[in-house]
Amino acid sequence: MASGFRTHDQAGPVRTFFAWLVGIIYFAPVFWIVLTAFKTRADALAIPPKLVFAPTLDNFRAVFFQTSTTGEVTGSGVWLYFANSAFIAGSSVLLALIIGTLAAYAFSRYPLKGNDTYLFVILSTRMLPPIVVIIPIFLVFRLTGLSGSYIGIILLYTGFNLPFSIWMMKSFFDDLNPEVEDSARMDGSGDWSVFGRIALPQVKAGLAATSVFALILTWNEFIFALLLTGPETRTVPVAIASTIGGEIGVDWGKLSAMVSLFLIPVFIVTFALQNQLLRGVTFGTVRK
Repeated sequence: MASGFRTHDQAGPVRTFFAWLVGIIYFAPVFWIVLTAFKTRADALAIPPKLVFAPTLDNFRAVFFQTSTTGEVTGSGVWLYFANSAFIAGSSVLLALIIGTLAAYAFSRYPLKGNDTYLFVILSTRMLPPIVVIIPIFLVFRLTGLSGSYIGIILLYTGFNLPFSIWMMKSFFDDLNPEVEDSARMDGSGDWSVFGRIALPQVKAGLAATSVFALILTWNEFIFALLLTGPETRTVPVAIASTIGGEIGVDWGKLSAMVSLFLIPVFIVTFALQNQLLRGVTFGTVRK
């Protein structure tokens, strides 16, 4: 028994080393993007790449301000793009979470005949890549007048997040003990009371995990945002794509600065919910 514990202790540093190694490999592209955001154009294009350089904030100034040919400095409108991304992503994730949680609880506690078939049909809506369904969606948006509107893109993102939300939340509700809910009903609690006071507090980790993953999917979405939003509803991924090209080629410093700013909200939300997120990802993996 003691030798087994020693083996376990000896393997701990090895696993830690490989965990750090994998983490560094995954984080290296992000680190390089942030590093490039503080480089001049010459440093960004230098060969071999520079790790030591004189940092500059000119790229971030170029993101927020633009200079005309006459030398006049004006705002670039990037704040509007960030506000649009935050509003559209937040609204669609919230709606998908509310509707998906209710549907998941219903599928878990009140299964219908052919329940698995319904769940498969719901999941099948995410089996096709967005580029395949963009033409019919584009035509529907034009016929209904939703093209370029906040309502249209929010409803579209909500619909695409719903299958993921339903499947994720159903797995959490399935792992709960229904006997506690049955006891509450015997004491006179209604279905809504059981759902809101007993079931929902137990799946807070699932709500956090689902919201983070749905937020990442929505925050980074590009195809629908490119074709179905207008000048007033444009999101950051579309604005980032507009910086690619031009007469002088790709401005890697400005592009990296925009991407760095674009990553900040996701990092903040993920770190704020990291404890719940960890419990949500590992929920149900250990049985007592």
